[in-house]
Amino acid sequence: MARLADYFVLVAFGPGPRAGSGEGHGQILQRFPEKDWEDNPFPQGIELFCQPSGWQLCPERNPPTFFIAVLTDINSERHYCACLTFWEPVEPSQAPACSGEEEEEAGERPSPSALVPPTQLFAPKTLVLVSRLDHAEVFRNSLGLIYTIHVEGLSVSLENVIGNLLTCTIPITGGSQPDSVEEGARTISLGAGDRQVIQTPLTDSLPVSCCSVALLFRQLGITNVLALFCAALTEHKILFLSRSYQRLTDACRGLLALLFPLRYSFTYVPILPAQLLEVLSTPTPFIIGVNSLFQAETQELLDVIIADLDGGTVTVPECVHIPPLPEPLHSQTHSALCMVLDPELELADLAFPPPSTSTSSLKMQDKELRAVFLRLFAQLLQGYRWCLHIVRIHPEPVIRFHKAAFLGQRGLVEDDFLLKVLEGMAFAGFVSERGVPYRTTDLFDELVANEVKRMRADENQPHRVLRHVKELAEQLYKNENPYPAVTMHKVQKPGESSHLRRAPPRPFPRLDESTVQWIIDQATAKLQGAPPAVRAEKKATVPSGPPMAAIVERNGAVHANSARRLEVVRNCISYVFEGKMLEAKKLLPAVLRALKGRAARRCLTRELHLHVQQNRAVLDHQQFDFVVRMMNCCLQDCTALDEHGIAAALLPLVTAFCRKLSPGVTQFAYSCVQEHVVWSTPQFWEAMFYGDVQTHIRALYLEPAEEDDGPSAKGEAGPTEPGAPGKEEEEEEEEEEERSALDVASEQRRLWPTLSRDKQQELVQKEESTVFSQAIHYANRMSYLLLPLDSSKSRLLRERAGLGDLESVSNSLVTNSMAGSVAESYDTESGFEDAETSDVAGTVVRFINRFVDKVCTESGVTSDHLKGLHVMVPDIVQMHIETLEAVHRESKRLPPIQKPKLLRPSLLPGEECVLDGLRVYLLPDGREEGSGGSVGGPALLPAEGAVFLTTYRVIFTGMPTDPLVGEQVVVRSFPVASLTKEKRINIQDQYLQDGLQLRSCTFQLLKMAFDEEVGSESAEVFRKHLHKLRYPPDIKGTFAFTAGSIYTAGRQPRTAKEKSPSLRTLSRNLVKNAKKTIGRQYVTRKKYNPPSWEQRGHPVPPEDQEDEISVSEELEPSTLTPASALKPSDRLTMNSLVERACCRDYQRLGLGTLSSSLSRAKSEPFRVTPVNRMYAICRSYPGLLIVPQSIQDNTLQRISRCYRQNRFPVVCWRSSRSKAVLLRSGGLHGKGVVGLFKAQNAPSPGQSQADSSSLEQEKYLQAVVSSMPRHADAASGRNTLSGFSSAHMASHAPSPRARVTTLSNPTTASVTRRTAPRGKWGSIRAGGRSSASSLAVDVGSRLAGKDLLGPPQPNGAPSEPGFLRPQRAALYIIGDKAQLKGVRPDPLQQWELVPIEVFEVRQVKASFKKLLKACVPGCPAEEPNSYLRSLEESEWLSQIHKLLQVSVLVVELLDSGSSVLVSLEDGWDITTQVVSLVQLLSDPYYRTLEGFRLLVEKEWLSFGHRFTHRGAHTLAGQSSGFAPIFLQFLDCVHQVHSQFPMEFEFSQFYLKFLSYHHVSHRFRTFLLDSDYERIELGLLYEEKGERKGQQACKSVWEYVERLSKKTPVFYNYMYAPEDTEVLRPYSNVSNLKVWDFYTRETLAEGPPYDWELVQGPPEPVEEERPDGGAPQSRRRVVWPCYDSRLRAQPDAISRLLEELQRLETELGRPSERWKDTWDRVKAAAQRSEARQDGRSTPSSLLMSSVSHHRRSLGVYLQEGPVGSTLSLSLDSDQSSSSTPSSGRQAARRSTSTLYSQFQTAESENRSYEGTLYKKGAFMKPWKARWFVLDKTKHQLRYYDHQVDTEYKGVIDLAEVESVTPGTPTMGAPKTVDEKAFFDVKTTRRVYNFCAQDVHLAQQWVDRLQSCLSDA
Repeated sequence: MARLADYFVLVAFGPGPRAGSGEGHGQILQRFPEKDWEDNPFPQGIELFCQPSGWQLCPERNPPTFFIAVLTDINSERHYCACLTFWEPVEPSQAPACSGEEEEEAGERPSPSALVPPTQLFAPKTLVLVSRLDHAEVFRNSLGLIYTIHVEGLSVSLENVIGNLLTCTIPITGGSQPDSVEEGARTISLGAGDRQVIQTPLTDSLPVSCCSVALLFRQLGITNVLALFCAALTEHKILFLSRSYQRLTDACRGLLALLFPLRYSFTYVPILPAQLLEVLSTPTPFIIGVNSLFQAETQELLDVIIADLDGGTVTVPECVHIPPLPEPLHSQTHSALCMVLDPELELADLAFPPPSTSTSSLKMQDKELRAVFLRLFAQLLQGYRWCLHIVRIHPEPVIRFHKAAFLGQRGLVEDDFLLKVLEGMAFAGFVSERGVPYRTTDLFDELVANEVKRMRADENQPHRVLRHVKELAEQLYKNENPYPAVTMHKVQKPGESSHLRRAPPRPFPRLDESTVQWIIDQATAKLQGAPPAVRAEKKATVPSGPPMAAIVERNGAVHANSARRLEVVRNCISYVFEGKMLEAKKLLPAVLRALKGRAARRCLTRELHLHVQQNRAVLDHQQFDFVVRMMNCCLQDCTALDEHGIAAALLPLVTAFCRKLSPGVTQFAYSCVQEHVVWSTPQFWEAMFYGDVQTHIRALYLEPAEEDDGPSAKGEAGPTEPGAPGKEEEEEEEEEEERSALDVASEQRRLWPTLSRDKQQELVQKEESTVFSQAIHYANRMSYLLLPLDSSKSRLLRERAGLGDLESVSNSLVTNSMAGSVAESYDTESGFEDAETSDVAGTVVRFINRFVDKVCTESGVTSDHLKGLHVMVPDIVQMHIETLEAVHRESKRLPPIQKPKLLRPSLLPGEECVLDGLRVYLLPDGREEGSGGSVGGPALLPAEGAVFLTTYRVIFTGMPTDPLVGEQVVVRSFPVASLTKEKRINIQDQYLQDGLQLRSCTFQLLKMAFDEEVGSESAEVFRKHLHKLRYPPDIKGTFAFTAGSIYTAGRQPRTAKEKSPSLRTLSRNLVKNAKKTIGRQYVTRKKYNPPSWEQRGHPVPPEDQEDEISVSEELEPSTLTPASALKPSDRLTMNSLVERACCRDYQRLGLGTLSSSLSRAKSEPFRVTPVNRMYAICRSYPGLLIVPQSIQDNTLQRISRCYRQNRFPVVCWRSSRSKAVLLRSGGLHGKGVVGLFKAQNAPSPGQSQADSSSLEQEKYLQAVVSSMPRHADAASGRNTLSGFSSAHMASHAPSPRARVTTLSNPTTASVTRRTAPRGKWGSIRAGGRSSASSLAVDVGSRLAGKDLLGPPQPNGAPSEPGFLRPQRAALYIIGDKAQLKGVRPDPLQQWELVPIEVFEVRQVKASFKKLLKACVPGCPAEEPNSYLRSLEESEWLSQIHKLLQVSVLVVELLDSGSSVLVSLEDGWDITTQVVSLVQLLSDPYYRTLEGFRLLVEKEWLSFGHRFTHRGAHTLAGQSSGFAPIFLQFLDCVHQVHSQFPMEFEFSQFYLKFLSYHHVSHRFRTFLLDSDYERIELGLLYEEKGERKGQQACKSVWEYVERLSKKTPVFYNYMYAPEDTEVLRPYSNVSNLKVWDFYTRETLAEGPPYDWELVQGPPEPVEEERPDGGAPQSRRRVVWPCYDSRLRAQPDAISRLLEELQRLETELGRPSERWKDTWDRVKAAAQRSEARQDGRSTPSSLLMSSVSHHRRSLGVYLQEGPVGSTLSLSLDSDQSSSSTPSSGRQAARRSTSTLYSQFQTAESENRSYEGTLYKKGAFMKPWKARWFVLDKTKHQLRYYDHQVDTEYKGVIDLAEVESVTPGTPTMGAPKTVDEKAFFDVKTTRRVYNFCAQDVHLAQQWVDRLQSCLSDA
């Protein structure tokens, strides 16, 4: 029995320190009993909790209030303080004298009504009942009764009532089931005619909640309560706010009830008094309730979750993360709560809802909600008892929980919620309370043990879930209300509004202490006589329930562990132990892949256990290597916690498998598997230790028969907790027969009280010594796995917080014979200590001592034993170190394992090896093709081989490590000069050292891990050499110069004595002069006679050579060298200049030659000026330039100053049709034209020099304009360029006079021409969709005045109608938008500015970096579409789009007759790209091989694109990095080539070849930044003079020329140009292709651009085998990323040309050059076509001229009435009527004639033919077919019909054995004679035939027989 109430207290108002303030404090007037109970001292501070908001006087009498506060004492006992407060009038002595101010204060204070005059005030008084039991209703009634007696003045003694209340005893909860109702439900009376029934709960452990849970859900809702539930479980701070104290108590009680079976063990204060609010800033978690009055005080709390019960909200601060319940439990719980709280929800959508369902009462709903949470815990913690380790049974059970195994079984290792719950205090309490094997059980124990299967089955059936919830709710309800029938209370209550009666009752009387004390003493005496109340507990063994079935791996691992995989693992292990090493080696890669899966790893541990006898298994070296390799593979995926028990299962094995190194020296497997994080995790060792202790303790108590095999068999048997993963099958079978450790413990606990004292002592000692011996065992085990093999130079010990000293321990050299040994490198970043300073032994001893301290203290080992252990550990460690030294010494002597032979790469002439092969592994990167991956195909990577560093390349050669791939050689290489990034990488493999990742701008990636034999010094030497070769100190250190000679940077080139001035001296003089001139160009201004020039060019007639040419009539200041005639060396210079590409092109374009320009033919509008021959005006321009005829040379110097880098406008191309010219220049300086345009006032008379040069500049532009033919109207200046719009211009449109036209690249604006386009738009093979933003018409129209544009076309093509208005500017200047801001128009309106937005070089660099990472990723992508996403993010295609767009604009302008000056940035990057593209699109000549070379030489080399600077060729440019300007141009050309495949003479391979070699440094062509620099180095003219003998080509053009003579690799067979064709490619991103140069690779031979290296030996021709068998097949497998598809499967024409060459060689004829053959074939095809058509048309062999203006690879757009359709029109006869084209029919005719010459006459092929019936294959019917007997080909062919050209099948007569008469079979034709059947028997099968009659059958048989006999 227990006391109902411990203390009764009367607390009254006491005045505060400030008299008259109305505020006070609580005073205890009386308390009963006055002495504390011995078992329960009086709780302190009770007066604070009676009035939590503070003690205050009130102006009117409030109704009485009741609430229960909860106090927790120092022993975590809760005291329930029931407080009933009522108000009494203040006696005059207490009443404060209120002044006016105080009245105001009182008014501010919250009070129920307005302040009354201070005649009467009321003070609170509180009756408090303190109890350890929670019977809220009984307390309310009892205090209410006392108050009623007082108020109503009943004739009952208050002392008696209180005495009875304090002496009332009730049955103990959770006792035995009462025999009668009286015992379980106690009826009490306090002696005032009252009666109350107290029902004690059946089970003590289940919380009592009344309606509090249901109320909590009503106030906050499901989501909020779930959030609070998770927050409480994961130890967050929770604060409840409400105006009602009782609500606060209920909410806190409800939340605690939900947490069952876990107990909340932190601060719990349902009602916190105002004086204690600072408690809220405590750092520990809490659940606290506070009155809403103090809400303001809670605002500053940053980490507290605030639940407002009145407002129904839960506020979670930003810094707090509440982990949610794991799915699917979260959604299941949510839906179950919905069903309980809102049963109408399911029926809400029904058309005919049933009559309203009866809802549960509030009390019942409360239990149903708790039942949902009880189910949740049962699911969350199911199988928890299988993860308990019982470490000690006597004297008290010590139990530990194996957290890792519990999480691993559920697949929830990463789950934040479960992890935090298991680490929390509540769960620790749960384990110690509920882990006990022998105790009283309750509802939760039964639920978690027996109902889990049912819950799993009910998951998807809501009605069954609800039924289960209701069943559980019934049990919970019954626990709180065991006897619902007898709950009849009879308690008197005061009358209505008794507190408002006018006649004030007397104050609550002072009670007589002695009376009350006497009653208490009487009761105590009576109780002492009675027997003590012992709680009759029904203890039992706690059921464990079913073990948690291994849940399927939730993370959806790729490797689903099929039975096949496990079979592979088993087979491999059996091969290893049977000594079949070759078989094992084949299976090993598959096994290593399979071991990614958990089941395979468990299978491996089980299989290895089978091969261990008496804890030892001695292996030979190869077996040892295999076993260790597989163990390492298993362990490398283990986390630090080892949640799947793999490391635990391997622990006994690593100390069992060993090999003999020499007599007396044995090496165990543990020395080779130390490199794993799991061994340095204390939690792992603890779990292992407790598991092993449990096994031994269990064995201690089993019968002796079992005990014999107990410790020995089980001690080493791996993870030992019951049901732990990775256990042996036999053990699992034993487990079922035997009792688990918990069962044994339960039995022992039951027997414990019955044992004698001595026996008890003996058992305790036995257990203690068992634990002690295990501690010694584990100290040994830990030293095995923590001490490295070579302790002298160990790279030991990463410090990591919380994991003790070490996280990873490595051995420097495991064994020479291992396939790949442990890497030996110091990884400073990971925090490895330096080898010399690390004290290995000391660190390991400290780690083991910490472990020993922890486990021994927890397991109750005596202090003596613990001291002994501390002495023992250093000895154990030292002894082990000594053993290891011998092992280490012997392991070094092992013969090294055979490694694959290094394959030497073939080198180019002049290429030399700098570093011989370093053994490396080439690892797979992000490209899937090479590694098999989802693409399929063989796993070529990882490959094992070597990396070579030569003067030209970095080369890897090796073979795949996967033996199933075969003997394939893998080659990956790139030029050293193209290296863009080198970084170190960490390899997660203990056999390999860390490696290097090298990325090149030729789109290659070498991801290498160095073999263990390569020391870190060698790797460092490799890096240094690589760096030195990549960034030589000057350009002469590059391979193009050093090839074939050992070049050192410091050495001066030797100079022989030269009699006549050679080219080198000329170069030197020229540069010297240039330097002099440049040095003084702004200082000296002398008047002098212009020099005379003597011309010696070869093409010039002799009479011109002697002309003395004057530059100008009048003398003007100039900067040219004063001389009347050129020295011989200068003449030589001019000759060379004239031979340059520029000059040849000027001549071709009709822009004049040097001789004609120097004689100043006035008729020519332009002339060639030699003003820059000494590179004095502009260093980055060529020596000869084209300028307007009227401009004097001496003004050019001044004009050049207006432009950046002095790059003034010069003509680079002229349209042959419209005579418009294309000019290029650098951007304008501020003082140039822009400055002129910006100046608002007229120039003042006194002009400065800058102004004069601006005027010169304007004159220059005027001269350009006037040099153009006047094809436009007189009013040529009155228009503007339409069709190009700008979003930026919309806000501030220019005035009508403004001559600024904007092209803004963000909009995909385009332009069209006035007339129908002569040129062609790009091919529609891309199937481009219409671009929504093709034209911003409104802005465009505004810019264009009244000009309206036609509708846009798809693909970014412009609309067809008028593009430019009839009046247009004569010159458009395309400049950078930023440069041309605020520009004033040209007064004469003859030129117009087109500001465009261009990207800067840094943007190109950034874009290229991203493109590299997208196309050649360093590691596999995690998301499916990451390639496309990274490609888009790189913005590379957007930049290509902008370039093409601007180029098409310029092409349109030039084609419409306006000249264009491109003046962007410094004039050498984007300007070069644009002008080159414009010329390529406008002039078909540049689309030939010769023309393209000329274009690149002229625009890129002569006009000074900075190849060395942009390519970072030397050490100086290292920081600036690689900028792919030229590559971007080539990509644009590739895009145009793809759209117009018939317009280019060169192939796509040619573009890739240039892309590769412009960065490779194999040739000198693309070195240096300008012609000036090339002359300075003596590069420009040496080729002409030095080309003697056969030496390596120094120029890429020369190489291309030589190669083109041998092979058509650079030639495009589809080349069939249309003359004067202007190309207009589509530029929208949707029409652009990613160039395969970026993505394709050939692992068989490396990049295919060094032609000498990739041409392998010719394939053998088919030959008859000597044994007379059939010839061997020439079929071969072509792998997409391995073989070169072009070589493996060349196109038909290349194949035919090769075949022709081969045949000619065989016949002994001199073989003709391929080009000549091709030209002859083409000419013949054209002639035959001309004969057929009666007229001659130019044609290509593959496709004759097609009149349609969109020509592409055989695909035409047919504009039908419905829409456009694609049709391939090479062989279709039904050509669409909408595109009639004689050309297309001609194409068909020519192809048919082409093939007719190869066909033989039909009569020769058909020896005999006719109809036969043929029986189909098995189960198929007879069918009539048309048969043809062909004697020539020795075949019998059959067709469906006589007219068919394609045969259905063929019977080879060589296979026919006999022809015999046959018999009719089922389904044969009925009407035919039996003798008409005959059979043909071949080596494969028998064919059944049937002719129409006997005669025909005989004929067929005869013919066949004669054919066979002929053969």
